[in-house]
Amino acid sequence: MNCDSSITKIKGVGEKTAELFSKMGVYTVGDILLRFPRDYFSYPTISTFPMEDGLNEGYRAILAPVSQRPRTQFYGGKSITTLAIGDEALQVQLTWFNSKFMEKTLIPGKRYVFFGKVFYKNGRWTMAQPKCMKPEEYRDLEGRLEPIYSLTEGMHNRTIIKAVKSVLAGEVLLSDYLPKDIREEQSLAEYNYAIKQIHFPDDMDALVRARRRLVFDEFFLFIMGMQYQKERQQKEANGFSFCDFDVIDQIMKTLPYPLTGAQKRTIMEIQKDMSGPYRMQRLVQGDVGSGKTIVAFLMMAWTSLSGYQSAIMAPTEVLARQHYESFTRMVEQFSLDTEVILLTGSMTQKEKRIAYERLQTVPNAMVVGTHALIQEKSIFSELALVITDEQHRFGVKQRDTFSEKGKKPHILVMSATPIPRTLAIILYGDLDISVIDEVPAKRLPIKNCVVNTSYREKAYSFIREQVEMGHQAYVICPLVEETENLDAENVEEYSRMLRKYYGGSISVGMLHGKMKNDEKNRVMEQFARNEIQVLVSTTVVEVGVNVPNATVMMIENADRFGLAQLHQLRGRVGRGDVQSYCIMINTSPSKNAAKRLEILNRSNDGFFIAAEDLKLRGPGDFFGIRQSGDLAFQIADIYQDSDVLTEASGVVHDILSADPGLEQENHLALHRRMEQFQETQLRKMNL
Repeated sequence: MNCDSSITKIKGVGEKTAELFSKMGVYTVGDILLRFPRDYFSYPTISTFPMEDGLNEGYRAILAPVSQRPRTQFYGGKSITTLAIGDEALQVQLTWFNSKFMEKTLIPGKRYVFFGKVFYKNGRWTMAQPKCMKPEEYRDLEGRLEPIYSLTEGMHNRTIIKAVKSVLAGEVLLSDYLPKDIREEQSLAEYNYAIKQIHFPDDMDALVRARRRLVFDEFFLFIMGMQYQKERQQKEANGFSFCDFDVIDQIMKTLPYPLTGAQKRTIMEIQKDMSGPYRMQRLVQGDVGSGKTIVAFLMMAWTSLSGYQSAIMAPTEVLARQHYESFTRMVEQFSLDTEVILLTGSMTQKEKRIAYERLQTVPNAMVVGTHALIQEKSIFSELALVITDEQHRFGVKQRDTFSEKGKKPHILVMSATPIPRTLAIILYGDLDISVIDEVPAKRLPIKNCVVNTSYREKAYSFIREQVEMGHQAYVICPLVEETENLDAENVEEYSRMLRKYYGGSISVGMLHGKMKNDEKNRVMEQFARNEIQVLVSTTVVEVGVNVPNATVMMIENADRFGLAQLHQLRGRVGRGDVQSYCIMINTSPSKNAAKRLEILNRSNDGFFIAAEDLKLRGPGDFFGIRQSGDLAFQIADIYQDSDVLTEASGVVHDILSADPGLEQENHLALHRRMEQFQETQLRKMNL
């Protein structure tokens, strides 16, 4: 068995399990080693009675003697076995389902550690389906970090753990492409050590060291790929001639709202580039709600009036359709002599065929779509401008593929991720940068509050009031479904609870990444039409449809998200002209978590939040905090790992300065790994 071996070579992985792994993008032995945990569970310290500080909800390990045998009752053919532990001051009822054997397993007079999730219900503390073990058995687990992986439907965390352990036990090694001198200079762990420790860390120090190596790799390979291509690209001549900009100035004057100074400045910078002697390659950074879409429309309209095609690629079908509808309305509103064409993956073959024909027969079309725009069948006739919306969802290779359509069109990249300029220069080193750092005057600042779980009832009542006023709300949970050993809210259970709470008076919808695209699109469209009033979702709404009617964003377990992602989520509301609210539920007792969330509480400025987040983060802060997902990095985070990003950029610069073609013998493995990384990025996007 080696890294290229089929996943079925792993002991215990049959055809059915292999099929589940394939849905996760795991096909080979090497793939599973590079499927890193998304979180870790640390077995808690043992608690004993009497508990002077009381008991809190969550996962607990309680050492207690058994005073009597458990008791079993039957209900409709199913058994429930119960046992009470504790003292006069505090009792916990242990409950097992269909586990009558516990009557003989637990011996009165002996002490056991009972591990499970504790919750308070019907006036008493309960631990459901607890694991029971001898004290010495549990102490072997106490403090151990157990990996928690992202799953697909039908896959279990323990299945992945077992498969990874089997591979690591077989000493399957991955080659370390980094030259030894670079590893030593940067104090980086050896690659195979990092792989082992990222899955099953010996302790927190080992996990931090392993993660730093793998974070460095992701940044290094991303920047290397970008800079390597840049070194081979000379400034290319502008092959297009654009008409006078006065007609766009007239459109800007007739808009129902005035453009901000930042929008006007950005438009001037783009216009200057597109009228200049060289092909434009520019990034437009704008905070959520800053008005990037109208800038895109105006530049596409100018391109159309000049007789050329333009295309904008959105990361989701829902967003692409929304752009299509709004662009079509504006084309009619301003009486523009052009056609807006939609092209997405879910369209029927007939619809696609018609769209392909229009691409070749309408020389000044405005084209809106998803990654279907860069498929081989998408052939443009006069493409002069390509725009990628939400750039962090696309890889460099995809942007390049898009830009190769037509005759070297101008490239405009748009991002709502508020990256500090110093980091943006590294990540987008091949692009000029414009920043839209103002929000349209008509938009009211979002009112924020950070509260604990005791506020939930008030939040539900507030959401009801907003719905009764005709508005809508989002509720964000970090998990799709209940996960063993991870104490956080999940979409499936939460949506059921809210439906029961509102008793049918409010339509509650559910959205998460495991749903099929058609189903996700249907739910988002229902929410956009106000057929769903409360949408319970994971972070898939981070890049979603524009719903100006949504006025409440409630985020459960807000402490588990990075500040940049919380800010992106908050940006889903406040898009209309009425007051909007963001309620962040903090479930962590940590003072640092409260301090971080307070930054969001007092500011709606994404760039300020990103800068403050950088100041607060330190080694190990990634533990228990979900990554932002920027630029589709699997493990790296541009905010908390900014120091590693800067170091990786410096190493790339030194290598390419000495060996621009990566032709030296000690760089050949690096060259191969860079190409593999880019291919993997493309595969993740199903291209």
